Order: sequence, then structure tokens, then C-alpha cells
Amino acid sequence: METNSIPLRKARRPASQVFIDLCMSTRLLVASLVLLLLPATLLRAQNQAFLPAQVRVVSTIPPNGDLNPYGVATVPQQFPTGATVNPGDIIVSNFNNSSNLQGTGTTIVRIQASGPASVFFQGKAPLGLTTALNILQAGFVLVGNFPSPDLSGNCATAQAGSILVINKRGKQVGSIVDPSINGPWDSTLFDQGSTAKLFVANGLDGTVVRLDLAVGSSGVSLTTKATHIASGYANHCDPVTFVDAPTGLVYDPATDVLFVASTVDNAVFAVSGAGTRTSDGGMGTIVYQDPVHLHGALAMAMAPNGHLVVSNNDAINPDPNQPSEIVEFTTQGAFVRQISVDQNPGGSFGLNIVVSVGVRFAFVDDNVNALSIWTF
Repeated sequence: METNSIPLRKARRPASQVFIDLCMSTRLLVASLVLLLLPATLLRAQNQAFLPAQVRVVSTIPPNGDLNPYGVATVPQQFPTGATVNPGDIIVSNFNNSSNLQGTGTTIVRIQASGPASVFFQGKAPLGLTTALNILQAGFVLVGNFPSPDLSGNCATAQAGSILVINKRGKQVGSIVDPSINGPWDSTLFDQGSTAKLFVANGLDGTVVRLDLAVGSSGVSLTTKATHIASGYANHCDPVTFVDAPTGLVYDPATDVLFVASTVDNAVFAVSGAGTRTSDGGMGTIVYQDPVHLHGALAMAMAPNGHLVVSNNDAINPDPNQPSEIVEFTTQGAFVRQISVDQNPGGSFGLNIVVSVGVRFAFVDDNVNALSIWTF
């Protein structure tokens, strides 16, 4: 679905304007994000600082010029030593090449506690590295490859793709290929050490599949063929966003429920028995459907307070007064808060929340090819 109010990703703004936009967004977001991520009881504590400990904006453009950052993941504390990345580092996958053609990005960049981004992984075209970016504590990175093989940037000629397996030193050591992987657009991981469950949202057919994985010292493999656990989500190619389809996934192992953000349906669904089911559960049940605040639900994460946080691509039900929104809501479907990460539409996509000593919220603005990191 294309609208006149949505700018094509090929449009690029001057660097000076990009910097001004980022500064404006930073000032507007500080108070909102503090409230978004911290429980009210903490905010009321007398010794609890109000301001975040750190706010950073880092360019995600690597030396080869790849653009359109999508996936965001944090290296877990259990990650092995002797790696090119360290625990706490953030990695970001790029979906576009330097010509800003979608489905052609070949890089994953590494962002450390300080300094500019550096290259963690450089693949060989045709690749298109998506929001489906996860890290196994055993020392492997899993990333969705949804390529435009003719380098046209057109979803109509896209391939089904695969999940690339990359080792701790940034070298590809394998691929997970299965007929049920059909345009891996986003994913979420339940890591159990020697085994894992990877849930993948497919952009080309509107399904969600579960990959049951065996994790060894030399690689990652399927223990059985992929299992279709959900289907029926609306999907189509889009010249602006490449594809509109089910995207953000959050798995709650305590309840065995998978939350699915479906962009075209502009809603979030819950699929029960996601980690164990052997049959397709359809779309599941609607958790949150809110045309006032949702504008094409995309990537999703769970906040420390148990709420869900979802980005929006503005290709569905756009509202010029709410560009590039990140929306917070409860798992019972009650709206909580929204924030805009860019004054222009189409910038909000991948995001990541990590709780360790404090809380860290990282999100991309792919209008300006940057990652914002808020540490509380």
C-alpha cells in the first residue's frame, strides 16, 4: 500500500539537517523514554535518578555505504571470549546497499560502549539482511537473508532467502534453509544453550514458523523441519517498505505465547502454545488493535514492566501528526504511551530492550541511518 505522504527511502537529506533532526528528537524523547521503561515505583524512589545515565546517537553506515538499518540485537553476557564482539555490544543489520536499493544490504555493524560503529560481518551479494537478527549465547549470530537477487530493490523478484549463521568472529559458517522459510522479515529467539527455538515471520506468505535448533561448538542446525505455527496475516509487496507483512515477534516462555505484530492488519496477535504446538494456529487472538495509535505495526519488544513496545512504518493508516511512532501497550490491550523518533514518517523500525544492571533501550531511525541508545 503506497501513500503520497510516505517518502521513498531513496530520498536522502543533507547531513546538517540530519544532525538537527536527531538533536530535536533527542530532546523530545528523554522524559518519555524514562517513563516508558522504568516502573513507577522506581521513579518515586528518592535516590532514583530521573535522567538516563547515557544517551547516544551513532551512525550505522559502514565503509561500504550500506543503508537502512533494520535489526538490532545485544550481545548476551554469556557470549564466549575471543570474539570480535563483546558482551553488551550492540549489532545492527543493514537491509540496503549504498545505492539505497532494498534487499541488497550485506553488512552487520558493531557498536561498542564508545566510538563509531565498525563492521562485524561483511557478506557477499545477493543478500538483504533484515530485522530478523538474534544472538545465541553459544557464540553465533542468526540473521534473516531476504534478498533482491537482481539488485533491483523490488520485492516482486525477491527470493525466499534463509537464516545465515555467523560465528563469534564475524564469519559465516552456515545457513538454515527450509521450504517454510519464505522471506525472513523478523524473528525472536528462545535460547536454551545447547538448543534454541527461533520464531520467524515470513514476508512473502504472511506466516510464522518455528525452527527448533541444535547448537554445537561449530554451528547451528535444524533438529527437524520447520513448523508452521501461525498464518493468515495480510501481506503484500510495497515499493516503499519492500514488503508489508507480519513483523515483530515476542515470545513469553512462561506462558508459551508468541505475540505477533502484523503490519497490514495493523494489530498485534497472541498465538498460544507457540513453543510446543505441531499445527498451525492461524492468526491467534487479537491482543491490541488501535487505529488511533498504530500505523503499520513493525518490530516489537517487551519492556521490563511487562508491556509490549512496537514501532510503526507509517505505510498503513498513516497520521502526519504521529510520524515514526513507537507505541507502548499492555498485553491485555490497553494503550499506555507513544513517542515519535523522527519528525518524518517511515523512520522507526528495529528496536531492542535489555535489562542487566540497568535498562538499555536501542532503536534505529532508518530515515537517517542511525541507532539511538538510551541507558537508564
